Amino acid sequence: MAEFRPVTITEGSFAFCRYTVAVLLWLSIVLQRKELVILVFVIMALSVLLKVRRAPLIVLYHQTVDRIFPSRPVTVDEKGIRFAHMVGAVVSLMCIITLYWGRPLAGWILTGLLAVLKTSSALGYCSALKIYECMNGGTCCRFGKAVRKLKS
Repeated sequence: MAEFRPVTITEGSFAFCRYTVAVLLWLSIVLQRKELVILVFVIMALSVLLKVRRAPLIVLYHQTVDRIFPSRPVTVDEKGIRFAHMVGAVVSLMCIITLYWGRPLAGWILTGLLAVLKTSSALGYCSALKIYECMNGGTCCRFGKAVRKLKS
């Protein structure tokens, strides 16, 4: 089992990060703006590099809304969140490549799939974090159980 590396952030900033990425992806589809997919990639890539405590959306929320309306602290697994951010960065990069250098329709379909997955994650369903936890001996969602079987 992978080592759990606890990090404390606020519940509000964690929720803000999840919902903002999902909303940006849905807006990119509705408005047909590739730049918003690029923004999601940049947010995800910076979150991988800076780790969860210094992730752009976490810091933005903490430095603004949390100062006025503090939310309670929550402990998360830094390694699991980093894995989830890496998955988001890779898939959003695939969307960008397909949108700009592949077939735009396929790119928007892939972006729609990512939007559905990020929305599912934001609502607490099967996310990349839960798949990471499942692969490392934790509880599994339905998709995570399938991935775990492939790993064995």
